[in-house]
Amino acid sequence: MGPFDHDRYLVDQLVRPIANLYRVTPLAAGETPAGGPIAYVRQKKLAVKERVNFFADEAETQELFHVQARTWLDTGGSRYDVVDAHDGTIGTLHHVLRKSLLRTTWTVANAEGEEIAIARERSQAMAIARRAIDFVPDVGGLIPIPYNFDILVGGEIVGTMNRKFQLRDRYVLDLSGDPDRKLDRRVAVALAVGLDTLQNR
Repeated sequence: MGPFDHDRYLVDQLVRPIANLYRVTPLAAGETPAGGPIAYVRQKKLAVKERVNFFADEAETQELFHVQARTWLDTGGSRYDVVDAHDGTIGTLHHVLRKSLLRTTWTVANAEGEEIAIARERSQAMAIARRAIDFVPDVGGLIPIPYNFDILVGGEIVGTMNRKFQLRDRYVLDLSGDPDRKLDRRVAVALAVGLDTLQNR
């Protein structure tokens, strides 16, 4: 089984001062790792044009794919191409501004530009509560509010991304409901990282 042939992944953040770093590990039952990490992710902070790199090794010598903003100005409704190091563009992530005002929503397109999936914040009530708390200075980031997503294909929920409340951001991406693999796992992993780092929450 290849690194991106799994249905479940743990995405956890490694806290660093000059970059957002993440580690991606496939999961077996529960949160039991199904082997070691398969990707190490780096996003430079304060970059002019948003780019997130996914590497096969911790030394960052072998790029797997990257996520690249199409424009340098992120207005909250930007598109990001997922570009494989060998296959070229394999998908596009779109942060849908209008729908995200009350509930964060992203769409996912395949290599041909066809929309194949939607990632939507699960609870609108929790989304509104989180936005309200974020306005309170020095308090918003200290109050844990669920930040969980449903992933829909053809209008049906095929996957989830759930946040684990710990000192650093940790998410479990579960695509067990997509046995036909309509959603490329590389694009899904890129989405999971993007939901945490490509937007102001």
